[in-house]
Amino acid sequence: MGLKFLSALLIPGLLVVLFTRVAYNHVIGLVLTVALIAASVYKGYTDSFWLIVVDAFSLTVGFWYSQRMKKNFQRKS
Repeated sequence: MGLKFLSALLIPGLLVVLFTRVAYNHVIGLVLTVALIAASVYKGYTDSFWLIVVDAFSLTVGFWYSQRMKKNFQRKS
């Protein structure tokens, strides 16, 4: 169970950043990551409410970081 919480804390945020880097848009990165998490919930891999809360927190942090990263990149260009 601890591994699920650790994965839920790290992976969604990293996926938002990765998809933002690939798509050059932080909203598309967030939407793609939410779609992946929704598919995992539908398949039954997410089995508790607290795991969903940790996923949402990680998505929020990843979205904030990707937005900040994109602003810094645009400022340097």
